Amino acid sequence: MPRPTAAQIAYGTATVVCSTLAMLLLSQTSSGIAVAVIALAALGLGLLVAVTVPLPARSAQVTAARAADLSRPRIPGQRVAARTPAEGGGAPARTPARENVTGRAPARPVRGHARP
Repeated sequence: MPRPTAAQIAYGTATVVCSTLAMLLLSQTSSGIAVAVIALAALGLGLLVAVTVPLPARSAQVTAARAADLSRPRIPGQRVAARTPAEGGGAPARTPARENVTGRAPARPVRGHARP
């Protein structure tokens, strides 16, 4: 599930506050149960508004790049070249060191000494 955007949070919060105040002032209620019902209705309305706020459109360049990447056939075991940060990729993922039979990473050779 994607994280909510700042606009969704802002619109939802504003809807909850404004609708709660409006319903409390219009109903002129003082009982605790009625206030709880109004608060729950305002929360539901705020959630509905936050969910229906349109998400920002992706740039055409990113969408076209992903479509082109998905259209190429993938060969099992094929390595994918790392993208530069300008192309929307981060640093390449580091692979863990290979472990030997004992479960430890192999020792690095000391400078000046040859491995047997």
